Amino acid sequence: MSTSSWYQNRSGNADHIVYLDKKAKELQKLINQEKTMIIRGAAGKKVPLGGRVKEGDMLYFVETGSDLMITHRAMVKQVIETDKMTEEESVRFTQSYQDQLKLAPHQIERWAGKKFLCLVEVLNLEAIEPFQYKREKNMDDWIILDDVLTVME
Repeated sequence: MSTSSWYQNRSGNADHIVYLDKKAKELQKLINQEKTMIIRGAAGKKVPLGGRVKEGDMLYFVETGSDLMITHRAMVKQVIETDKMTEEESVRFTQSYQDQLKLAPHQIERWAGKKFLCLVEVLNLEAIEPFQYKREKNMDDWIILDDVLTVME
């Protein structure tokens, strides 16, 4: 099976716009260094993000329900993608990383129990010159780009 690499144009790395849960204060937890990992999950037949997030990629953060302002970025330190799990295995896996994830109860309910999980550890979080993200019809909460500058307002 061939792997598409359009999203790794610059030195083998991609940019990602990642929605963080405002209600759970995810961005604030990252800023305060209480949280070091982000989670995504899928109930379907494959891993969410499917190997398209790599060490060294840049993550640009936007909060759910916000004005689509991107104010911080971080580098991907590590990616952990699971094989297919039972609901019980998924719950145990999520619990085993709770110290790094710092999930709120509603997030545990959302992610724990999914067949596939992807954990992304972040490194070097920094505030950046804020810019507004030009959202198109895409409703995803994780957007992979060749270059984040292409979606600036």
